[in-house]
Amino acid sequence: MGIFDKIKEKLSHEFIDIIEWLDYTDDTICHRFERYQNEIKNNAKLIVREGQTAVFINEGQLADVFKPGTYTLNTQNMPILTTLKGWKYGFDSPFKAEVYFVNTHLFTDEKWGTKNPITLSDDRFGLVEIRAFGTYAFKISDPGKFLIDIVGTDNNFTNFEINEHLKSLIATRFTDTVGQANLPIELYAANTTELSETCKDVMQPEFGSVGISLEKFYIENVSMPEDLKKEIFEYSRIDKLDLDKLTKFKTAKAIEAAALNEGGTAGAGMGMGMGFVLAQQMGGMMNPQMGGQQQVPMQQQGGAMPPPMPAAVQYFYSSNGQQAGPVSFDQLRALFASRTVNKDTLVWKQGMQNWTAISEVEELKVFLGGNTPPPLPGQ
Repeated sequence: MGIFDKIKEKLSHEFIDIIEWLDYTDDTICHRFERYQNEIKNNAKLIVREGQTAVFINEGQLADVFKPGTYTLNTQNMPILTTLKGWKYGFDSPFKAEVYFVNTHLFTDEKWGTKNPITLSDDRFGLVEIRAFGTYAFKISDPGKFLIDIVGTDNNFTNFEINEHLKSLIATRFTDTVGQANLPIELYAANTTELSETCKDVMQPEFGSVGISLEKFYIENVSMPEDLKKEIFEYSRIDKLDLDKLTKFKTAKAIEAAALNEGGTAGAGMGMGMGFVLAQQMGGMMNPQMGGQQQVPMQQQGGAMPPPMPAAVQYFYSSNGQQAGPVSFDQLRALFASRTVNKDTLVWKQGMQNWTAISEVEELKVFLGGNTPPPLPGQ
């Protein structure tokens, strides 16, 4: 390049009449207006379009900030820079300043997610792990603060450069929020709207500290391991069912299945049972025809009657501070397996003086593992 070419380049850049920025991308947040040796002509035109803000930096110090509009750069329109430069009565020569255009429109559909599972403590299921992901939207609310604290001297700053920082911030605050919410584990997925609003309120001050406004925050999904999900579904079904009716229903189904299995031992037993029933019915029908003869009790015939079967023990248990039950031993075992009750749940049965924890009742210790039930009477 010859000496005259250098002179032409200097003159063409030195006397800038119009300062503007046309953004042809959708991810640029901040762009530095480039010109020769940062020189701007007095009375140059500054054009700031909608969705933009122009920020002037003088020797690393924040000077004037211009919102959308067209300006003539002179001492009247640049009060801070005029003070910094020491201009009192105007100037005619070019001046030096860095000009940054900050994009203030809304950046939407930004993705976030938890990189690692979040460990929570649930009263019924113990320690559990969940993951979450969603979207958020932000915009620059304080261009000067954002430029000084985040952009620095970067001549073309994009949202990709800030997104990693924002995603880490969101994941951290989301973890803190769900940990303090202390909700039953199945309610996190059912209350994403309320949880999203709470997280947004918690994160807003963090974003605002660097000149960013968190406009939208959405939790699209809260997921958990499949085995935990199945356990929650089973617990929900048991919680809604009448255990006594469920036991009777399953017993009836088992009898029906055994009756259909004619070739097996269960079918043979069922046939014998039906034979006994028919024999009793026929005996009752023949009694009136035998002249009113009464059946002789087995005691009078020299036989021995077995003692009556012991009555099934019924237990009452404490649920949310209220009495529930009664339930049988097997039903109480099912409640323990579904974690509706635990080793500290208080129970009471006929003959007990006080309510006692399951772990302190001898025949119920089998629920805890490592123990065997007591022998049957007479054994």
